[in-house]
Amino acid sequence: MTDNEKEYIKPELMACCGAREIKDGDVVIVGTGFPAMAANIARYTHAPGAILMQESGVIDARPKRPALSVGDPCLNPGAAMVGGLVEIMGMVLQAGSVDVGFLSGSQVDKYGNINTTVIGSYENPKARLPGSGGANPIGALARKTLIITLHDKRRLAAKVDFITTPGYLDGAGARERWGMAPGTGPEVIITNKAVLRFDTKTKEAYLATYHPDCTISEIVENTPWELKVAEDVHPTTPPTQEELRVLREVLDPHRMISIYEKKGYV
Repeated sequence: MTDNEKEYIKPELMACCGAREIKDGDVVIVGTGFPAMAANIARYTHAPGAILMQESGVIDARPKRPALSVGDPCLNPGAAMVGGLVEIMGMVLQAGSVDVGFLSGSQVDKYGNINTTVIGSYENPKARLPGSGGANPIGALARKTLIITLHDKRRLAAKVDFITTPGYLDGAGARERWGMAPGTGPEVIITNKAVLRFDTKTKEAYLATYHPDCTISEIVENTPWELKVAEDVHPTTPPTQEELRVLREVLDPHRMISIYEKKGYV
């Protein structure tokens, strides 16, 4: 890798972290932005057999630029199927055929629960948020979910104000008690500072890797619960030459990903 290829922005690293969670052959529900870029990096590198779907009904899209919404017409040319919400959320997701779902939210807690409903109490909230969309069924029914968010005490929470989308609820065994399939749930929280994974016993998120230019103490300080640190914690692997080539030359030649720098993903 040349000197200038070593340079990357934090959103590119985050997208590559998401891509590495996808396996060849996975059926993946993606939205726009980070999820779409991550899923397509995977498909153009190590997971060519991954099948990507949008909630809007598009399956295996081949866009020439990043989509601006799940209904962006750029998703239609070359797609294997252009259906609707019922086909994706009903025939595929509810049938148990989705391996990976990408999610984000205004609040994410230590058990991977996501809030996109209200800040504060439901009856008298400080702010009302957009609501679930397809996030609740994706979080409940996909075999695993990948969560992308900013790493600060406003976005992360020891306990969300409202559970819009279930993670591990209140800990080990809770998903099963509520009728969700065993072995499902959040796999990872990818932030602009670190990658958090979930303890197999407690189901609480812990620090697995820290991004270059971030420190463990900084990450712990910006996490609103007593964040445990893995014994083998280590720096996050930077984007490879091939990952950056795919992202910059194939998926996002106009550098639309740079908008995330303006949103604080640095």
